[in-house]
Amino acid sequence: MAGSTLGTIFKITTWGESHGKGIGVVVDGCPAGISLAEGDIQSYLNRRRPGQSRFTTQRRESDAVELLSGVFEGKTTGAPISMIIRNQDQKSTDYSEIAGYYRPGHADYTFDAKYGFRDYRGGGRSSGRETIGRVAAGAIAARLLCNLGISCMAYTRSIGPIEIQSFDRECIGTNPLYMPDADAAEKAAHYLDACRKEQDSSGGLIECVIDGVPAGIGDPVFEKLDALLAKAMFSIGAVKGFELGNGFSVAHAKGSENNDSFYMTEDNAVGKRTNHAGGILGGISDGSPIVFRVAVKPTPSISAMQQTVTTSGEAIDVSIHGRHDPVIVPRAVVVVESMAALTIADALLLHMTSRMDRICQFYDRL
Repeated sequence: MAGSTLGTIFKITTWGESHGKGIGVVVDGCPAGISLAEGDIQSYLNRRRPGQSRFTTQRRESDAVELLSGVFEGKTTGAPISMIIRNQDQKSTDYSEIAGYYRPGHADYTFDAKYGFRDYRGGGRSSGRETIGRVAAGAIAARLLCNLGISCMAYTRSIGPIEIQSFDRECIGTNPLYMPDADAAEKAAHYLDACRKEQDSSGGLIECVIDGVPAGIGDPVFEKLDALLAKAMFSIGAVKGFELGNGFSVAHAKGSENNDSFYMTEDNAVGKRTNHAGGILGGISDGSPIVFRVAVKPTPSISAMQQTVTTSGEAIDVSIHGRHDPVIVPRAVVVVESMAALTIADALLLHMTSRMDRICQFYDRL
């Protein structure tokens, strides 16, 4: 199976299945000398851990990370960093029934079409549990970015029809839906309770803001920074849409409304009066905050009756049982944040070779 590796210099490879012995990731290309402990990674994993509220699957997993290599005396060594998170509460019998049919909204049919075989226990590699490795690696990328004064912050912008109307950063971590608006979080909770009673699920929007990225990061053709971010986000199984800055609303705007005017700041630097572009122009960062949103689909595993077919082609009605999130969005917030950190970290390292004068400047200091 190809396609489990992301990045060019700061490179990650995830491995493992939802109901196997564990999930893991290998991070290669991480610079030596970054302070790193298991607790730094665990704090990220705790944000996506199941069983934290009535809005997440009740699968009980500690999601405890084990650092196997690449760190010595609290610092990264430059060697590959290998991590494992062992599965503890997998119930494969919950999925034995679905071995003979294709679940609507899942990758069951496409896996069969590609490989002629599928791991039906929770979806195998296509399970949302695969994102554990991404989050563990993203925590390391975030440590790298922190040393450069760069931060990634993701949060829930909307769930179903409920959208935030205000922004309080401190509020994000105080509610199980990771919304920066307490009133919206309460309304969204009631909406999700109604979905659960109807044996249904909900989708939503996650917004991410990346602060501190200098101008000049990214390339102008196939390796555009916005294209790299879009690829990273669409690699998350539940993501079905991506927009940067004003996104799809630019289709209804005039150039005079959408263009960001430049000006000189008090520090004699180039600044922008607005940020309709979302911090990226021509595939290259412009020094403004990078702002994007991703659309997350409703959880496809629902108890409401749905139509499907068996692997032998028989039409049947199914009701999906087991332990499933009624909404994917809250646990995906940290996944989006992690994928953003991984993308920016790799782009920053690639940028170091883009100008000869800076290469000479670096080696002249040695």
